[in-house]
Amino acid sequence: MAKIRRDKLWRWRCQWSIVTITAIVLVLYNAAANIWLLHPQSCPVHTTSPPTEPPTCEPCVDTAANTAVDDDPIARLDLRLGRWDASRSYRMFDYATVGDMYAEVSANRHVCLATQSSIERLHELLRIAAHWTGPISVAVFVAGDELRLLRAFATWLFRCQPETYSRLALHAATSVERPGTHGTVPNWARDCDAKPLPPGERRADTVAWRARHPYPQNHLRNLARRNCHTPYVFLVDIDIVPSKGMAESLDKFLAKAPKCPFCAYVVPTYELDRRVAIFPSNKSELLRLSRNKLAIPFHRKVFIYNQYASNFSRWEASGGNESTETHVSHNVTNFELLYEPFYVAPDTVPAHDERFLGYGFTRNTQVRMKI
Repeated sequence: MAKIRRDKLWRWRCQWSIVTITAIVLVLYNAAANIWLLHPQSCPVHTTSPPTEPPTCEPCVDTAANTAVDDDPIARLDLRLGRWDASRSYRMFDYATVGDMYAEVSANRHVCLATQSSIERLHELLRIAAHWTGPISVAVFVAGDELRLLRAFATWLFRCQPETYSRLALHAATSVERPGTHGTVPNWARDCDAKPLPPGERRADTVAWRARHPYPQNHLRNLARRNCHTPYVFLVDIDIVPSKGMAESLDKFLAKAPKCPFCAYVVPTYELDRRVAIFPSNKSELLRLSRNKLAIPFHRKVFIYNQYASNFSRWEASGGNESTETHVSHNVTNFELLYEPFYVAPDTVPAHDERFLGYGFTRNTQVRMKI
């Protein structure tokens, strides 16, 4: 028993000695480290002669005009400062670029046209702008190198179509998984004889990523709409082209219409056959195309319930002989579950539900909440 006690005592003393030595070593190491860190560094001695002029604390300013930046306003976009969506999956950049007349035009009009697009469909904006003379708010989704193409398109508009650019506000949205990168702007951006956004300019890996990830339509719709400054908003997709003079007609109609904060005015929307070379200028011409099977209600063949509740048959029954001024044809009374009309409404209507991503059935939830 005595031998066992001696062995235990010996092991205890060895263990305690190791712990004590380790603690002493750590204390000495920390003391040495503190002395080394607190020791002041000697300043190097410069033997060069002093400058002829005293140095200044003011930052260097390049007084020469920077044309490349002046006509490429999105180049200034700080990609770290976009606001997050509710899920922190997307960054939103309000007013990535804005025309110098956008605020003034918005102050003098009743309706702002809001639309959204991916980069490969953005050229459709030129058809909208050719018919719509009011303010236009556009939200564009970009991934990776697509941001440089958005910059190029904005530059091309600024240089080659200044009237369109002046009443336009462009906003950008990008995914946290594949944020936009500035890159190098292609040469066509400053060539007014070139066609903007030619196909095949996006990197293959960007195209592949876009094919695998849903398109955030409702995020973009909300982004475009929230940056309108008129009492009413006409929210459309990028491939929906308004009639010529529609902005002015709606201004006159809304100026005289009774105050109705809960009214939404549905706009009859048709698809034109590819053989139609001239855009119809009035209802009579549109109905003539409809009778000749060259125009059909929007999505009638794809999904008839998309516009079914609008009752196009009743709208067509007048034959186009009524007043040429914008007016209410009839009330929409039978709500359909999957109804997705395009309409003009006060900017107080509910936002689109951003939980729904991708294509199809992303607008009907908002219409259902509104009605």
